[in-house]
Amino acid sequence: MAFLSFKGGVHPPERKNFSEKESIKQLPLPEKVYMYLSNHIGAPAKLIVEPGQKVKTGQKIAEANGFISANLHSPVTGQVTEVVKMLNAASGKNDDVVIITREADDDWELVKHNSDYTEFKPEEISEIIKEAGIVGLGGAMFPAHVKLSIPKDKKAEVLVINAAECEPYLTIDHRMMLEKTDEILKGIEIIKYALGIKNAKVGIENNKPDAIKLMKEKASKYPQTEILELKTKYPQGAEKQLITAVTGKEVPSGKLPIDIGAVVFNVSTVYAVYDAVINGKPLVERGITITGEAVKNPGNFWYRIGTTVDDLLSLSGVKTENPEKVLYGGPMMGIPLPKTELPTFKGNNGLTFFSSESNKDRETMPCIRCSYCVMSCPIHLQPYLLKRFVDQRNYDEAVNNGILDCIECGSCSYGCPSNIDLAKTFKTGKKVIRAMKQRRV
Repeated sequence: MAFLSFKGGVHPPERKNFSEKESIKQLPLPEKVYMYLSNHIGAPAKLIVEPGQKVKTGQKIAEANGFISANLHSPVTGQVTEVVKMLNAASGKNDDVVIITREADDDWELVKHNSDYTEFKPEEISEIIKEAGIVGLGGAMFPAHVKLSIPKDKKAEVLVINAAECEPYLTIDHRMMLEKTDEILKGIEIIKYALGIKNAKVGIENNKPDAIKLMKEKASKYPQTEILELKTKYPQGAEKQLITAVTGKEVPSGKLPIDIGAVVFNVSTVYAVYDAVINGKPLVERGITITGEAVKNPGNFWYRIGTTVDDLLSLSGVKTENPEKVLYGGPMMGIPLPKTELPTFKGNNGLTFFSSESNKDRETMPCIRCSYCVMSCPIHLQPYLLKRFVDQRNYDEAVNNGILDCIECGSCSYGCPSNIDLAKTFKTGKKVIRAMKQRRV
C-alpha cells in the first residue's frame, strides 16, 4: 500500500516507544501558575486584572490586543499575586507574566456554549473560539479564530486535520485520538460548520495503526470526514507538506493555505474547540508528553497551562536522571530550556529530557557539497547556498533564494555529514532580515 507523502524530508529515530502506550493521566492542580501575556503568536494580550484580585478558573485575565492576538484565562481559582518579567524561552526575551496563587478547587467561569452547536450561527462559533483563547496546539500557537476569518476574496473548500505528530518522542496527539476520539470527530464537525464546508481530511502517520483503525471506525458516522494514512516521515506534519500529502495541491511560495482553499487545524486544537463550544471551557489545560532518555517513567499528562516544568515533574511523579539538555517539544523543532523553573505555555505539547549519552555533540566540519540538505529540504530550497549568503551577510540574495520560505524544520541539519546547524543559521538570518525590513518602514 502506498502511503501519502511529500518530496523531501528525513527519517530520524522515532523514539515514541517511551510513552505511546501510556494513557493520559490527569494531574493535580498546581499551587501557582505563571501566565505569559505572550501565550500565542501576535500581539501580547492586554492585562485586565491586577494584583490582589480574586479570579475563577476560566476567567479572562487578559484580552486580545489586535487581530492576531488571543485572550488569556486563569487556569486556577485563586488570587492574582503579582505581574513580573520572566524569560520566555520561545522568544528569548523577558516577557510579562501574571502569577496566580491557587486558593481553592475549581470554580469555573465558562464561555457561552451549547451541546447542540447548530443552535449557534457559524460566526458565533468563531466568536466562542476567540473568547476561549484557543490557539494552535501543535506548537505554532496561531490564534484559531483568525483561521476561521476567511477573507471575502477567498473560499474555504477543505478542512485538513494535522494528526501526523511527526516530531520524534512526542505521543500526546496519538493518545488524544485513542482516548478522545468522539470529541475530536465532533470538533471537526463544529469547525466545518463554522467554515461552511463539508469536507475534512485527517492525516495520520502510519506508525499509529491503532489510532488510524479507531478513527476510521468512528468516522464512518461522518462520511465526508476522511481518515488518510501518511508515510512516517519528518516533517510530515508541517502545514504545507501535510496539505500536499492529503490534497495533492501545493501552497505557492509566499501564499497561505487558504489561497488554495485549505484550512489546517491540529488534532489537539480540534479537541479544544469541542471543549469550548460544547462544554464552555476556555483554553486553560491541555495534554503533554514528558519523555526522553533521562526520564525513568515517561508518560502523557493532562495539566494546567502555566505550571512550571519543576512543578509538572513533581505533580506527575516523573523522575529525571541528571538531564544534560531539556527541550520544550521534541528534538527536531524543540526549544532549549535554560532552567526548569520556567513555566509552560499554551503550545507546550512535550518536554524531552536528554542524558549526556543521548546528547553528544559532534565536531562541525566544512561543507563538502554533498547535496544531502537539498534532497531533504521539504520546501525545495538549497540550504548550502542560503548558508553562504547569510554568512556573507548577503541578505538580499538569501531572500531571492527563498530563505523566508524556510520552515526551520531542521531536516537539512539532521542529516548533514559535516554536522552544520543550517537551520539555526536560517533562523538567525530571518530575524535579521525582518529587523532590517522593520527599520526601513
